[in-house]
Amino acid sequence: MKDKLQELREMRAKAKLGGGQSRIDDQHARGKLTARERIDALVDSGTFQELGRLATHNFSDFGMAEKRFPGDGVVTGFAKIDGRRVAVYAQDFTILGGSFSEVQSQKVCKIMELAMESGIPVVGLLDSGGARIQEGVRSLAAYGELFVRNVMASGVVPQISVQMGPCAGGAVYSPALTDFIIMVRKTGYMFITGPDVIKAVTGEQVDFDTLGGAVAHNTLSGVAHFAADDEVAAFRLVKEILSYLPQNNSEDPPRVQAYDDPGRRDDMLDRLVPEDSSQPYDMRQIIASVFDRGSFLETHAHYARNALVGLARLDGYPVGVVANQPMFLAGVLDIDSSDKIARWVRFCDAFNLPIITFVDTPGYMPGIAQEHGGIIRHGAKVIYAYCEATVPKVSVVIRKAMGGAYIAMSSKQMRTDLAYAWPTAEIAVMGPEGAINILYREELKRAEDPNGLRKQLLQEYVDRFHNPYAAADMGQIDEVIEPSFTRLRLVNALEILRSKVASNPPKKHGLMPV
Repeated sequence: MKDKLQELREMRAKAKLGGGQSRIDDQHARGKLTARERIDALVDSGTFQELGRLATHNFSDFGMAEKRFPGDGVVTGFAKIDGRRVAVYAQDFTILGGSFSEVQSQKVCKIMELAMESGIPVVGLLDSGGARIQEGVRSLAAYGELFVRNVMASGVVPQISVQMGPCAGGAVYSPALTDFIIMVRKTGYMFITGPDVIKAVTGEQVDFDTLGGAVAHNTLSGVAHFAADDEVAAFRLVKEILSYLPQNNSEDPPRVQAYDDPGRRDDMLDRLVPEDSSQPYDMRQIIASVFDRGSFLETHAHYARNALVGLARLDGYPVGVVANQPMFLAGVLDIDSSDKIARWVRFCDAFNLPIITFVDTPGYMPGIAQEHGGIIRHGAKVIYAYCEATVPKVSVVIRKAMGGAYIAMSSKQMRTDLAYAWPTAEIAVMGPEGAINILYREELKRAEDPNGLRKQLLQEYVDRFHNPYAAADMGQIDEVIEPSFTRLRLVNALEILRSKVASNPPKKHGLMPV
């Protein structure tokens, strides 16, 4: 028995070394931790329970018979983060470049299945050279097995991917199927084909960072949701995200001890919106004032900046936030912001997060590029997401709410439970200038003083339509509220709606305009 125990200890020690000390040194030289060091830095001390530590591949061609390492390039298991159970896997770049194999897939798929059965989040720490070429189609099939688990887990348990190294080819689709992607600057990369292939096929020259680095995917493509300066910062983000989320879709998000007065007023809000409706202001000021202090965690902060989405707390309860941002493109809805909002609304609905929407948008973006790019299809995603969502929904029209964008942005017709408006709200089919030009075209042509008549008609239109009171009179707005009381109104609204029960017609699934 003593010899058997010694053999086990030696095998475990070998597994702990991964690809060997020289490979570990190379990893550290790149400014990267090893797979086990990453897990230790992320989870609560002493809570990690590893599975599949001794698994190895059974492939013998291309010299692979001599390249068997315990664990086969991925560390998998269960642990706790801030006392809450999670499933975690970390690819080990020191073993065959972390290349994805049949055994890797079996290990990761196993913990994902257990995570779904147990109702706990999954965190993947990714650092891989891609599919293991020596295994041929088996490694490709292995990715397919992983994709299935990603899809089956979607909307059931939260999935977070942390891109800490390269990720190329088919490998990119697994993180793309998860709820959040955090990319580490300078070390995390994602692309379908690398710079060398692009140069050979298209003649374009590009470096790794420009093509698929954290900045590119956080600002241009929208593939990633967060960028972290280093691995430790990425782990902090994982913990912060999880603190807002339930363990699974059958639980409510966890409330923290309330630390901010639910009735707190902020008179700054009464003065924030400029009298000139063409002047911008920062919607983040409203969000920072209304929600619990310091609780707003913005998602996709650098992508489609004419819209804001993120997590926040209201009297200690987590909520999802959606807002137009007048500081960029006047808060207009375009293709990218529509995708951003629709995805976020569906995520919040999947994990029982009430949705608070702040509206200030002049409408959908006009233009040939937007029309040919499919603004109709993309804009319809916002409508679909809000209509489908059954969680509590409350909207606040801050200023502009024009045309189809008014309807899409959590209007009463989108099954929104409560719709409020500030006195500065402008709710209409279109802006005054456009409406006057259509309604009074002939009168303005015949007028002796067209400028004087235009000014008179504009004022009449504004007085009649360009305010929240006409909408309130028709029941489209539940109440016009004082801006400084917004926080209290939302706290009280969610207290009532917390026990809301709603459902959709039985069906396999709908057809979202993707």
